Amino acid sequence: MSQASTIGLDIAKNVFHAHGADERGAMVFSRKLTRAKLLDFFAGHPACVVALEACGGAHHWARQLQTMGHDVRLIPPAYVKPFVKRNKTDAIDAEAIAEAAQRPGMRYVAVKTEEQQAAGLVFRTRDLTVRQRTQLINAIRGHLAEYGWVAPRGTAHMTMLADLLEDEEMASTLPKAARPMFKLMVDMLAELDKQIAVLDREIARRAKEDEAARRLMTIPGIGPIAATAIIALAPPIETFRKGRDFAAWLGLTPRQHSTGGKQRLGSISKMGERTIRRLLIIGGSAMVSQACRNGAPVGSWLERMLARKPRMLVSVALANKMARMVWALLTKNEDYRAPAAVAA
Repeated sequence: MSQASTIGLDIAKNVFHAHGADERGAMVFSRKLTRAKLLDFFAGHPACVVALEACGGAHHWARQLQTMGHDVRLIPPAYVKPFVKRNKTDAIDAEAIAEAAQRPGMRYVAVKTEEQQAAGLVFRTRDLTVRQRTQLINAIRGHLAEYGWVAPRGTAHMTMLADLLEDEEMASTLPKAARPMFKLMVDMLAELDKQIAVLDREIARRAKEDEAARRLMTIPGIGPIAATAIIALAPPIETFRKGRDFAAWLGLTPRQHSTGGKQRLGSISKMGERTIRRLLIIGGSAMVSQACRNGAPVGSWLERMLARKPRMLVSVALANKMARMVWALLTKNEDYRAPAAVAA
């Protein structure tokens, strides 16, 4: 019986499935494993290539298998799907993972350390808290509208609204049973604001202590949140051969649908890390808004783009440009230098 050189591992919470294939891709074994017996199975197997889908828990198992000497490769789920043969079972998924791992042109996800995942958790937690705050604000505004009170949009008006809810004039127009509910939601909103402020201070501290983050903050439109998010969530910058590859990984390049020698470009692909992409677009939008209010530098790229393109398109194009700057600064270990304006 030949030895398995590649094992495709389909992971789950309690039941796993391993598909072993030899160098020719022929199946050597297909075995269901429980969570308790998974590490014992790989500890008794000679070192080989172990492929997993880059999903929840994949980085943890990858680190465990690497300590046993296995060559672990994480594959994006979208790249595994074409190899799935009809239906869907754990065995079929494991076979598809093994087959995808044996393709010479396959792309992989870098295995993250526990520290990298912990740094990324700061941003996930902040995003969750901000979303909860937005839901709570919308709930307060929606419920007040039922009693004839229309509150302005935005978090800046919530402090004024909380004061008005304490005012006797407004409180007298609300049913007695509704007043404590509004008070509860306002208190919850204040607590969320405190938690977000704590997370913002933690992110600012991380940005101040990290040399690469300080370098990224020299780019206009990138602040502490975006800089530390890039450091924590992006793979090693050496993974990308050029800045356009990094922008494409972030989903900031046009989606292509070309055939017959005709090139058709659509909207951005929105692939890759959505958190970094969103932060770069927010930074680009801030730059565009500032340029619309105060005027862009004469002869600059931004001035020429705003003269002939819609604002939102310019914001996304500027985010693409910022992504390439990020790659250049991290690759060359340099600070940002503003380009010279082109004479009209």
